[in-house]
Amino acid sequence: MQGAPTDAELVRRALAGSDAAFSRLVERHQAAVRAFVRRFLGSGWAEADDVAQDAFVAAWSSLRTLKDPAGVRSWLCGIAWRKAQDRVRGARRGAARDSGWLETIEVPAGVSPEEKLALQAAMAELPTDVRACVALCLGDGWSHGEASETLGLPLGTVKSHVARGRARLLKALGGSDDA
Repeated sequence: MQGAPTDAELVRRALAGSDAAFSRLVERHQAAVRAFVRRFLGSGWAEADDVAQDAFVAAWSSLRTLKDPAGVRSWLCGIAWRKAQDRVRGARRGAARDSGWLETIEVPAGVSPEEKLALQAAMAELPTDVRACVALCLGDGWSHGEASETLGLPLGTVKSHVARGRARLLKALGGSDDA
C-alpha cells in the first residue's frame, strides 16, 4: 500500500493539470490557512473564509511561481497574508471614504461635537448596504426609488434599511426614533 502523496508530488500533479491534486492540497492546508487569517484579521469565520478562498484561487492561478513545492503551506499562508492585508487596506479606504462623507454632512444647529462624533461612529457601525441607503436617502435626499435603482436593491429593502439605520443613528444621538 502506497502512502499519501507528498505536497511536492501533489504540486507536480497539479502543475500537470490535475484539479484533484490541487483540491487535495487545499484540503490538506485549508485549516492552517483559515486559522492564520482568522488570527490576523481578528474577525469572524465568514471573512476569514472569504480571504482564504481568495488565497486558494490566487494560488491555483499562480502555482507555477511556487519555487519549493515542499513548502506549499508557507507559500499558501504568504498568499493569504497578502490577501488579508488587501482586505484590511480596503476596509481602511472604505472607512476613510465614509469618514470623508461624514465630514460633509451638515448637522442641525445645536448639535454638539460629541453628538456629531456619536453619529459618525454609529454610521461606521451600520452594515454597508444599510449605510449606503442611509447615505443616499437621509444624507443626500434621494428618494427610496432612486436609491433602490442605484443600489440594485428592492424598494422594500431600501425602505427598511433606511428606517433601521435612522433608528440606530437616533439612538446613538440619545434621541427617540418616534419622529
